[in-house]
Amino acid sequence: MFLMNLVDTHCHLDFDKFDEDRDAIVQRAAEHGVTRIIVPALDLQNCEPVLKLTEQYDGVFAAMGIHPNSTAVLPSNWLETIKSYAQHPKVVAIGEIGLDYYWDDSPKDVQHDALRQQLALAAELDLPVIIHNRESSEDVVRLLAESPLAGRERPGVLHSFSADWATAQEVLDMRFYLGFTGPVTFKKAEELREIVAKVPLDRILVETDAPYLTPHPYRGKRNEPGYVRFVAEKIAEVREMETAVFSQQTTANAERLFKIGHG
Repeated sequence: MFLMNLVDTHCHLDFDKFDEDRDAIVQRAAEHGVTRIIVPALDLQNCEPVLKLTEQYDGVFAAMGIHPNSTAVLPSNWLETIKSYAQHPKVVAIGEIGLDYYWDDSPKDVQHDALRQQLALAAELDLPVIIHNRESSEDVVRLLAESPLAGRERPGVLHSFSADWATAQEVLDMRFYLGFTGPVTFKKAEELREIVAKVPLDRILVETDAPYLTPHPYRGKRNEPGYVRFVAEKIAEVREMETAVFSQQTTANAERLFKIGHG
């Protein structure tokens, strides 16, 4: 038994890659000390499946939002639909939202508009946001700075952070948190480890983004929430901290940002 108290702040537990053994995965996560898991929606179709998971498992919470790659074609009432889903008592954030310039799935102006509207919704509902940023840092920073969330006590998190230190500093100045995933454990990720060494300790979150971004030593296999311990262990090593002490801190950060209480 791994006697830790960890929160996987980003895991796609609803994906079909987990259909055959989801109960076992949640049990294994608990055995690794993962007391809570946050599952973000990506589009209108998976909002209800995500919410059902929160009702099936005590330690599972949800975020509701439209991923940038899902913004190209949306019904006229999409924002009201997200707002309605966000009333569920286990919804703790608006997400996964943001910008993605790597894939060409949605025009940039459409992505910008969807992000602006969802940032405003999060502010209206007093919920933090879970931000996806892929090769779009300049515009993400600009839109966050223009949003009503900038400078709030619980603005949100840039999940699976992979940008540069200058970007980190800009969003940290807006009081955002940074989430780190499996790549921080990869052999060639020195720049990412240099960043995680400098981020204020009270602004770090750990996540898996499972089933993707599996950390060493399981890289190349399906990721799962229990593996968030390897992310925590690596960051603790980089920061020259005891893993238990670091885990306690990052869990306190997650509890503060998402208001998910004590596990």
